[in-house]
Amino acid sequence: MAADNKKELMTQFCIAYCGILSSHNLCATGITAKYVSEATGLRIERLLSGAHGGAQQIASRISYDEIDLLLYFRDTSPEAQNSEIDMMLLRMCDIHNVPVATNIATAEILVRALDRGDLDWREIVNPRSDYNRRRRSMRNM
Repeated sequence: MAADNKKELMTQFCIAYCGILSSHNLCATGITAKYVSEATGLRIERLLSGAHGGAQQIASRISYDEIDLLLYFRDTSPEAQNSEIDMMLLRMCDIHNVPVATNIATAEILVRALDRGDLDWREIVNPRSDYNRRRRSMRNM
């Protein structure tokens, strides 16, 4: 996700890390998904725009452990107000232990960690992961 004044930054970031991102399932809110997919060729599931429910869709996916990492470049201008949606997304990430980056420096660290496998612990705690599905099916044998 990216605020209007951060969409270009998000697009440039995704161009730089296209190689890593291409091996993962990606989703994004409407216009951000459009910009990034057109610039990079990445396959991105396009959700609603943030203002029309896209942020809530992402929050729902976080709550169902369907998102392993959130990149959310927020508006940091002095006139920007932290919205309830911002706080809800950050809260959901805290509750469900989803790493979140709100700036390019943290995003770079998290994407590089994702590439190295440093976030694989999420597969173990994610109830919908292949690991946990295999474990459940073995117990039922």
